[in-house]
Amino acid sequence: MASSILRTEKLCKSFSNGGTQQHVIKNLDIDIIEGDFTVIMGSSGSGKSTLLYALSGMDKPTLGKIFFGDTQIQDYTNDQLAQFRRGNCGFVFQSVYLLDDQTVLDNVLTGALIVQKNTPELVSKAKELLKKVGLNEEDFKKYSNQLSGGEAQRVGIVRAVINDPKILFADEPTGALNSASSRDVLDIFTEIHKNGQSIVMVTHDLKTALRGTRVLYLRDGGVVGDYRMKPYGEDDKQERRAGLTAFLEEMGW
Repeated sequence: MASSILRTEKLCKSFSNGGTQQHVIKNLDIDIIEGDFTVIMGSSGSGKSTLLYALSGMDKPTLGKIFFGDTQIQDYTNDQLAQFRRGNCGFVFQSVYLLDDQTVLDNVLTGALIVQKNTPELVSKAKELLKKVGLNEEDFKKYSNQLSGGEAQRVGIVRAVINDPKILFADEPTGALNSASSRDVLDIFTEIHKNGQSIVMVTHDLKTALRGTRVLYLRDGGVVGDYRMKPYGEDDKQERRAGLTAFLEEMGW
């Protein structure tokens, strides 16, 4: 039986808004299973991104506990959280945030060097990963302003996985891409999941959610639905789409 890689107990997150407390996440208990491709969905303002940031150590919860394996991280200092993220997490956002003054290869290596030493093996690994996402030797020398949105997101994915994170977190990774680039990026996520990568992704998009193996639906700061699917490609696509669509409609999506 697969083990839990990340779980919460009575997780709460509130923000002060004009002198009143806005409770975004409320007493949330969830369990992220190692090897799953977990998708977080919900209407605007349901707490999707807030939950992702809390789970990944990018933000601290107001109350409750977060367990990464057997380790509690909710009370870590900012420095401890930064160290935790470097050693355990990869991040892919809607905006890629590549360094403009560095080449594609250097952008990837800059992320890797936070954790690893600059060795010929690391450079070779970075190049191999870039090739796997469809870039070639000429692309390695390009700067961010020479890349399409889809190419930049591929670089962002490589930068996120170069250190072999235990969990890859993604927040609307296809939100700024056209349909062709979105499909290419989702194919990459599907492939790295097949290779064993645990993924937690926030999206509002059905096509993106179809790539997951589990969909958690949030409403008013709590999980109101939990839907399981086979790994993408192991079932009939029309049946898969119909099943997820029915679930989302039941949730009020």
